[in-house]
Amino acid sequence: MLKSFHRLVAAALIPCMLLAGVPMTAQAAIVSTEQALVTPAGHADRERVSGFLAREDVQTALQAQGVDAQSAIERVQAMSDAEVAQLADRVDQAPAGAGVLGILFTVFVILLVTDILGLTTVFPFTRSIR
Repeated sequence: MLKSFHRLVAAALIPCMLLAGVPMTAQAAIVSTEQALVTPAGHADRERVSGFLAREDVQTALQAQGVDAQSAIERVQAMSDAEVAQLADRVDQAPAGAGVLGILFTVFVILLVTDILGLTTVFPFTRSIR
């Protein structure tokens, strides 16, 4: 059993070792600063922005501003990749109050830990370890 396992491993390693010595080809080209700084926006960024614009609350806000939602989606499809990437970053930050929940949770956990350690007496349902 052990001998057949060794043969199997050797049979797998021999081609791997032979192919490891084969030189690989590489290509180089000059890249401009603009190309290096701009991350290409893929189809996912366009879909994320279009999905954001398709939400009902966003459409009502757009209509309140006098913008047709369908024309806004068409404009997003006509944007360059850099513009879509920038807009997708803004969409991620757009929901108002999203960071407040995280801050409140962090404050709650800090107060809970300090209450358990006996440094504060904020919550009546905790017992101090002191």
